Amino acid sequence: MIRIGIVGAENSHSAAIARTLNIGKKVPGCRVVAIWGETDKFAADAAKAGKIPKIVKRPADMTGEIDAVIIDHRHPKYHLPAAEAFLKARLPMFIDKPFCYRLAAGKKFLARCRRAKVPVTSFGIVPMQKTFAAFRRSVNRGGQVRAAASAGPCDLDSPYGGIFFYGVHQVESLVEAFGPDVAAVGVARAPRRKDAIATLFFRSGLTAAMHCLDTYEAGFHISAVTDAGPVAKKLTFDANAYLTGIRTFCKMFRTGKEPLDHKRILAPVAVLEAMEKSVRTGKVTPVAKV
Repeated sequence: MIRIGIVGAENSHSAAIARTLNIGKKVPGCRVVAIWGETDKFAADAAKAGKIPKIVKRPADMTGEIDAVIIDHRHPKYHLPAAEAFLKARLPMFIDKPFCYRLAAGKKFLARCRRAKVPVTSFGIVPMQKTFAAFRRSVNRGGQVRAAASAGPCDLDSPYGGIFFYGVHQVESLVEAFGPDVAAVGVARAPRRKDAIATLFFRSGLTAAMHCLDTYEAGFHISAVTDAGPVAKKLTFDANAYLTGIRTFCKMFRTGKEPLDHKRILAPVAVLEAMEKSVRTGKVTPVAKV
């Protein structure tokens, strides 16, 4: 059995992952056996919801008792510091999205993982839904993409990293659908409102508009204008929205083979970091190459 530990219990993802593995037993041979929480209550609630047998006082206390780890904080600035003990223990890691808060730190961390031969991956679940796959098939049948757009909840002033928190869902979807090579971004706020629009300028010449809607509760949407006409999709979730992602990182835990290349992991971070600067300056901002 692959014994999995989770670092972080504030995020609802931790309990959902544990329920899928420990209660639903959707991935044979994989179980969550330990969790650390930001507070005792967060840890106790997640452990109860997911039938996780052990709560640890410090994340590093899991080492020696687990075969793989999930890092799952709400703010991405905590991800890489939390992962240090597990890199030293040479344990495979799934780090929830966004992978990290600063591109430079992410590059250095992934380089260390590569040298140590420690498998690591990071992704969000929106691009893993069946509706997203259906959107991509429709776009591929339409010929050249002339323009793209997305919309969904996103609070530029979130205490969990501003545009990084929830903005990552749209950025990942646009990168997955249209490629990682975003050259520059610009973010503008709506007058007297918290809503905003971000424009992504791809090196191919494609432009994509990302609508950041502060109090929106109807999920995520994506669209494209192709030579054959417009394609639009509401990105509804599968019956178990987490299952495809869980199967993906559990396969990596078992085989040691990373499902995504490091450029794909880092591309959304680079875009979000540039967006954060654009929010602050009001200017179109270059996206660093990954």
